[in-house]
Amino acid sequence: MGSWGKIIGFLRSEGDSVAARKAHRRVLMATAAVSLFLFLAAVFYLRQISAAGSPQSYLYLEVGGTLLCFSYAANALVRFRGTHDRTALILAFGFVLSGIIETVSCFGLNDSLISGALALSRIPMGWMVSRTLLAVLLLAAIAVERYMPTARQPSKETAAAMLVVALAAYLTSAAFLAAPSAPVAHAANLLSRPWDLLPAALFLIAAVCFRQRLKNDGGKRSAASLFDHSLFMVAALNVVCHASVAFSRQLFDGPFFLAELSKITSYVVMLSGALLDQARLFEQVRTMAVTDPLTGLSNYRRLISVLEAELDRSRRTQRPFSIVLLDMDGLKVINDQYGHLTGSRALVRIAKILRNHSRAIDTAARYGGDEFALVLPEAGKDITSRVVSRIRERLSAETERPAVSVSAGVAAFPQDGDTPEKLLGAADRALYAMKNHGRSSVQNLARIAACL
Repeated sequence: MGSWGKIIGFLRSEGDSVAARKAHRRVLMATAAVSLFLFLAAVFYLRQISAAGSPQSYLYLEVGGTLLCFSYAANALVRFRGTHDRTALILAFGFVLSGIIETVSCFGLNDSLISGALALSRIPMGWMVSRTLLAVLLLAAIAVERYMPTARQPSKETAAAMLVVALAAYLTSAAFLAAPSAPVAHAANLLSRPWDLLPAALFLIAAVCFRQRLKNDGGKRSAASLFDHSLFMVAALNVVCHASVAFSRQLFDGPFFLAELSKITSYVVMLSGALLDQARLFEQVRTMAVTDPLTGLSNYRRLISVLEAELDRSRRTQRPFSIVLLDMDGLKVINDQYGHLTGSRALVRIAKILRNHSRAIDTAARYGGDEFALVLPEAGKDITSRVVSRIRERLSAETERPAVSVSAGVAAFPQDGDTPEKLLGAADRALYAMKNHGRSSVQNLARIAACL
């Protein structure tokens, strides 16, 4: 019956998961249908009322867009330097090229406005080239990540990414330069600019690929990064951009400005996602710099920093603080009898007890190989005695094998020293004086409590 119960439970859980996936799929389809309806309603409303903007407003938006392009490119290069993310490198070059093309296009458009030779029915070639190039590079970034293995030499990865960018730029530019003439908008047709469906289709493929990437990585990562989500949002917003332009009858009309706003919004999303994700990466690096990788406690660098801060504060407030050094007993014996993995596990167990049975204002750190330290702000010898007793009691109550114990030494400011070196030296001498007397850890801690 027990086996049948497990089988039935498993089948029920599988059925629930399938039902949840179907419900999620229905929600996505409903959301997509509503979004499509709202988009078409907005586009046809703008066409119906013949809304239009000024060329100067368009130029201002283009200048802002190019600045965002270059800002993101600089950020992406910094990200690549720190993480060797090939996607970031390819997109950095892609946004630089798009920004350059759009800048040149802005100058050409401004000259045409001044000379009065601007044809509102013509699709700007710079628009088509820059947008299509960015879509192609998004797809290239996906292909490189999926099909090109990571090299051990970053220089090879950089060269391969630059080659991909160069080929994409050459093929895209050659395709449009080979066109007989600039496409013309057909105001009488429902789709006035069908050429813009090409970059729209490319961005749609990229959006689907990035969405699938987020779905596949959901179980592998603790949480998909903002950078990954921003890539999907950029591709989706550019689909809206080019789908809107496809309904534009002439430059600067309502659908065209809707497309321009969608494009600028995609740049803002891209830059914001990259900056926020980079801040997260910097925070991770900062945490790793002051954290012991095995135990998760503070490392020696963080311990010294805390001691210096406590010394400064205690000198101002004239209040004492204490430091406890703890040394694990018999780590070599555990390693020899049970293996080094069990020895590492024993260190982690001690670290967990130090973390859980210290005050919130205390700092627990790994001082050395099998030595730990506790900094107890505003703690006299009575508080230090209680903390050490809690650690002793928790260690002795553990049922996991092998049993672990610690020896301890205490130093207090100001009587035992007024520098980190003197305090650590005093605590170390007290610790090894107890160990050299051949006492067990329980006897050592009892002696500490009695002496305090």
